[in-house]
Amino acid sequence: MNFLAHIYLSGDNELITIGNFMADGVRGKKYKSYTDELQVGILLHRAIDTFTDAHSIFRKSTKRLHKNYGHYSGVIVDIFYDHFLAKNWKNYSNVPLADYVEGFYQSLKRQMDILPARYQHISPIMIEGNWLLSYASIDGIQSVLNGMNRRTRGISRMNGATKELKEYYQDFEEDFTAFFEELIIFSNNKRLELKQLYNL
Repeated sequence: MNFLAHIYLSGDNELITIGNFMADGVRGKKYKSYTDELQVGILLHRAIDTFTDAHSIFRKSTKRLHKNYGHYSGVIVDIFYDHFLAKNWKNYSNVPLADYVEGFYQSLKRQMDILPARYQHISPIMIEGNWLLSYASIDGIQSVLNGMNRRTRGISRMNGATKELKEYYQDFEEDFTAFFEELIIFSNNKRLELKQLYNL
């Protein structure tokens, strides 16, 4: 899953959410150098990724992209799924998406000093470009894919994937809806398990 889903699946604890957001910037056992709440967020992120990558519905989504994008297919589907979460946000939260993401941005600003260097760099760019809100539109997803393609120096050709998003839009949306129901249950249970483990 991509940024918006990871943030949403973190619950309402600010530091667990920050830990989940920054987890890809923390390698191996380095997570143990952070506070307990951040550790829970990092471990939750890893559990969500493992669950997602192994899930049959997620794999069904990636198969539509394998021919053109190879091992980048999973990254693209992560971004597509964030689009459907943003687009259908009212089905998952009573808080308007614009308000929700603004709350997260404020949290990010408060906790900027604890982020890994890579996330200290991208967070102001994310806030300035309002990435999380932009996911709700195909134009916003195009912008994200353009950026990802630049980071791979054009090798991934991810900037072309909105073609498949439009072509298989209903299929991807149905995949997301079915998968996300299961992921919410998994994430809620894993978060509770980790909080109990850390006596939070």
